[in-house]
Amino acid sequence: MSYIAVLPPWIVLDPLLHSWLLEDIGRGDRTTGSLLTGEVRLGCADWTAKQAGIIAGLPIAARVFQLLSHYANADKVPSGIGFIPMDVLLMGERVALNIAMRLSGIATLTQQYVEKIADLPARLVDTRKTTPGLRLLEKYACQVGGAINHRMGLDDAVMIKDNHIAAAGGIAEAIARIRQKMPYPLSIEVETTNLTEVEAALESGADIIMLDNMPLDLMHQAVQFIRSHSHQVKIEASGNITLKTIRAVAQTGVDYISTSGPVTRSTWLDLSMNIVNSSTDSLS
Repeated sequence: MSYIAVLPPWIVLDPLLHSWLLEDIGRGDRTTGSLLTGEVRLGCADWTAKQAGIIAGLPIAARVFQLLSHYANADKVPSGIGFIPMDVLLMGERVALNIAMRLSGIATLTQQYVEKIADLPARLVDTRKTTPGLRLLEKYACQVGGAINHRMGLDDAVMIKDNHIAAAGGIAEAIARIRQKMPYPLSIEVETTNLTEVEAALESGADIIMLDNMPLDLMHQAVQFIRSHSHQVKIEASGNITLKTIRAVAQTGVDYISTSGPVTRSTWLDLSMNIVNSSTDSLS
């Protein structure tokens, strides 16, 4: 089963891109501004991947240059010629590359996780362990790599974790209180660490039961117990999921495996940009 990565709309992403460009450009690009004072030169550039991997984020990188073009004498640039203002290329280079390198690194590692369980029913999902301000894009990169997005934020679904259970006084109490107030059609997921908690979550009507940091033998027992009572409840495994352990976890029969690994353990994919052609005449 394949999934198509869906990029958030520009009305959502543009404010982020604007803020990142402002962070980098500051009060002005001293180098580019001094080099190209009083002229509009056009150019084009090649992007090169210096290592193998899954490329993610090129539409976002292109949007960086598009946004900058609105402020760089774009009205003087003939349309359809395949060149853009040179100052746009130079000012947008670092932000565009940073985004694409970061997202490509995530997509590359995500695919490695996905390939480990490609022949098994379990699906890989991401988590909320993302870089502040980058969650939408990092989760998009996980999709590019073949994973499914878990909830984007606290408003997407109900997930009752250990501290919620402690605050409520137990799993049954937590589910009962939340079910009275949660909007339709949100689902309830409960984090469990042992068979007693699994039984409590199942009896209380949890829609999804997470098996958190369970040893493989205990996880297998939990899956069998849940399946002996219900085939509708979804089962998610989480905690210490690595490229070495993910296949064994999938073989226990869980439906989903969640991990922050592709985001927190990935390295940037090495990309570079090189200007290959530029106009020698300024436009006026």
